[in-house]
Amino acid sequence: MELKRTLQRAALGVVALFVLATSSLAADARTYHRTVAVDGVKIFYREAGDPKAPAVLLLHGFPSSSHMYRELIPLLADRYHVVAPDLPGFGFSDAPDRAQFKYSFEHVAQTMTRFTELTGLDHYAVYVFDYGAPVGFRMALAHPERIEAIVSQNGNVYEDGLAPSLARLKKAHLEPTEANRNELRSALLPAANQRRYFAGVSEADKPRVAPDGYALDDALLARPGMAELQLDLLVDYWSNVDQYPSYQAYLHSHKPPLLAIWGRNDTSFLPAGALAFRRDDPEAEVRLLDTGHFALETHVTEIAEAMRAFLARHVKQP
Repeated sequence: MELKRTLQRAALGVVALFVLATSSLAADARTYHRTVAVDGVKIFYREAGDPKAPAVLLLHGFPSSSHMYRELIPLLADRYHVVAPDLPGFGFSDAPDRAQFKYSFEHVAQTMTRFTELTGLDHYAVYVFDYGAPVGFRMALAHPERIEAIVSQNGNVYEDGLAPSLARLKKAHLEPTEANRNELRSALLPAANQRRYFAGVSEADKPRVAPDGYALDDALLARPGMAELQLDLLVDYWSNVDQYPSYQAYLHSHKPPLLAIWGRNDTSFLPAGALAFRRDDPEAEVRLLDTGHFALETHVTEIAEAMRAFLARHVKQP
């Protein structure tokens, strides 16, 4: 009888510890929504986790926003200080008039570098996706000492990863005529955005793609003036390809811990781009997932687990 009571007390103790741990985890994982003025431009960002914990900066892509990280943030926030900003002209950040703000990748990277300084991110691991890759790598070139690790999720910096469909971006950059600019307008349409979200996603996984993401993208793109500033960035995109040798030299010389975890069926950035990281950073870890461009929509658990294991090996806890 005494043994039975002892076992019951032990079981209750385990349950109590579990409840305490899970309630603590839930508190730590809450996401806060903030803004900060960066040279007069309001930057919206999502923040979670202990500010004293190692920082993880999440940089989104086109035409999305920090909303794409809504499910990833709480899966990291129990151990890391997670910060996910909206780039200027995206999401809930300001979209200044084109006469007041130059929509180039260099200028966006400068703005985001200043954002990290104003929010106290002096050292951080960075997650780069799509547009977030050239922004993040420009930030790394400017301040390599601040980068503790890189997670690239379909964030390309090698010509190996460029799909043939991106050739019109090169044409618009090298021959910036109005006709070539107008040829890019179809990329801003809802139909094109749905293709980006669903291309390469298996039939079994398509119901996992929430409509929230592309519906929010479409609504924000439809605001007056948004098309022209987004076209400015699309026309400027090939300036990043011109920078690829610099990004690769950074990887070759600094060899930051790097995890490339990609949707292997991406129709814009091919898996060869993920494998190419090993050329300059031989210890780079590469994982290919059976999904498309917006891999977090279908494989957030797998990506979070891979990130936690990777960051635990390479980013020191205080």
